[in-house]
Amino acid sequence: MPGNRAAPAAVSGEAIAAESVACLNSALARLRDIWEEIGIPEDQRLQRTDAVKRHVNLLLTRMIEEEENLKQRLLKSIDVCRKELNTLCMELQLPPFEEEEESTILQLEKDLRTRVEVMLKQKKERMHELKLLKERDQDLCDILCTSPYHIDGACVPSLQELDQFRRHLAGLSAEKEHREAEFKSTKKQIILCMEELDRLPDTSFERDVVCEDEEAFCLSKENLTALQELLIQLEEQKMKNQVLCEELRSKITELWERLQISEEERDAFAEYMTGSKGKTIKALQEEFDRLQELKLQNIKRIVEAIRLEISSYWDKCFYSAAQRQAFVPFSSEDYNEDLLCIHDAEISRIKQYYESHKEMFDGVQKWEENWRLFLEFDKKATDPNRFTNRGGNLLKEEKQRAKLQKMLPKLEEELKTSIIAWEQEQGQEFFVNEKKFMDYVAEQWETFHQDKEREKQERLMKKNRQLEEEMYYGSAPKTPNKRRVPGPSTPSSKCRKLNGTSISSSSNSTLRSAFSGTMCHSPVSRPPVCGGKPGLPSRTPTRVFKTPQPKRLEKNKENMSQLNGTAMSGGCYLTIPAQRNISVNSVASTYSEFARELSKATRSNINTNVLNSTITHPPS
Repeated sequence: MPGNRAAPAAVSGEAIAAESVACLNSALARLRDIWEEIGIPEDQRLQRTDAVKRHVNLLLTRMIEEEENLKQRLLKSIDVCRKELNTLCMELQLPPFEEEEESTILQLEKDLRTRVEVMLKQKKERMHELKLLKERDQDLCDILCTSPYHIDGACVPSLQELDQFRRHLAGLSAEKEHREAEFKSTKKQIILCMEELDRLPDTSFERDVVCEDEEAFCLSKENLTALQELLIQLEEQKMKNQVLCEELRSKITELWERLQISEEERDAFAEYMTGSKGKTIKALQEEFDRLQELKLQNIKRIVEAIRLEISSYWDKCFYSAAQRQAFVPFSSEDYNEDLLCIHDAEISRIKQYYESHKEMFDGVQKWEENWRLFLEFDKKATDPNRFTNRGGNLLKEEKQRAKLQKMLPKLEEELKTSIIAWEQEQGQEFFVNEKKFMDYVAEQWETFHQDKEREKQERLMKKNRQLEEEMYYGSAPKTPNKRRVPGPSTPSSKCRKLNGTSISSSSNSTLRSAFSGTMCHSPVSRPPVCGGKPGLPSRTPTRVFKTPQPKRLEKNKENMSQLNGTAMSGGCYLTIPAQRNISVNSVASTYSEFARELSKATRSNINTNVLNSTITHPPS
């Protein structure tokens, strides 16, 4: 392709040269014609022709020199551009420039010069960006009080170096924002604490934080650490003030109660019962001092009030009588300041003791309440009148009693586990009434069972005595309850016959024996119920113990001897067991037991026997 382009160019050059020669010949011919017309001699014509030749040669020589100079300049420019390109490629850390083959001098110079201009522009841009990055880095370092990023400002940075520099500045900017946010938040808290403490900044650092512009504060790690320490110091002081205020308020409230300060005075002081500022502390301290003076003037009343409070805490802590008596000043009547101080110390000690054991005491209190409720239900279970209640109260009580019987052991086990864990954690034993809780519970159950056994024995003894009295003196008439116990009833208007002998159905002439259905008539004859006069109102007789008449006593003794083992006329012997329950009501402690005893009594009455030796024949 370059040869093809050169051939037309050569043809064009030859044509231009031929035209130039033709022009020169035409110009010389024209000059000769002019010279001839003028009449210039031949020798002068030759001189003038020689002058034309010299001018043409000089012009061509100058033109050639100029073109040679142009060529040299182009070659020199090529050399310079090559050197600059090599330097720029090294500075910009780019690969060397590759020249195109068979390029002309002019084209090569142009390519090199253009490439140099591009690379110079890149260098300028990189250096400008480096300058801006270094300025920004310096600003951030001044704010954060850190060292500038290490990079040579005289060398052209590479693209990787610029990228690393940008990431470094992005990290610094994020750190600056984080520290600014931390500084502003901490500063706000410091100002609030100082306002709460009624305190002004008294050091140069505190003034820089509170008073100076936020932009001027150096966000160094040291300054932020000092800032946090200042905040912690202020918060600790604030906390101390709050604790002091709470203590003063608690003491003031306690003294108000003990001194019976009026509500008007309390309301007047209400504005100082919140907050912990300096003026609040001062007002609280003054009020406390005033109440202390009043307390000293009313020592006796204060001591008595403290004693009531101590007594209530003794109850909460389940103190025994010995533990209470150990505090001897409790009974002292020498009211003075020392006694008051001793009581103050004791109430503080026992309050602290209660709070440290509160969870345990609450559990014990719950057990105590359920235990008392259990005892109440058990006491009701032994009351015969409970069977006359309406509305299903008996069934409800039995359900609640059964629920308590299940719940108490479970609660005791939970408390036992909690107390063991607490004792292991605290390294000390937990006492209730100077006893371990489980020992205390076992003692309560033991006392309960002993009381039940004692009540049972007392009932048996009472029934035995009653039986002996009835056997000795005769049975007393009893007014039936409103609701009779179900069982075989004796007709009131008829007489029944048994073994061919009639017997009165009067309740006053019978005696309950150890056998539930057996009935023994008194030896003394009484008119039967069926023989009463009609129309007269029945009267419930009252039992009156009188000195028995000799004849009646002899008959009773005879009956007693017969009951104690003498053969009866009916052919049977009757003995009284010592531990036998006599009546249904005496043994029915629960509804289920009541029903069971009633069933036994019914079955026994069906197969009842009547002792023939005590039969009283009604008048014919």
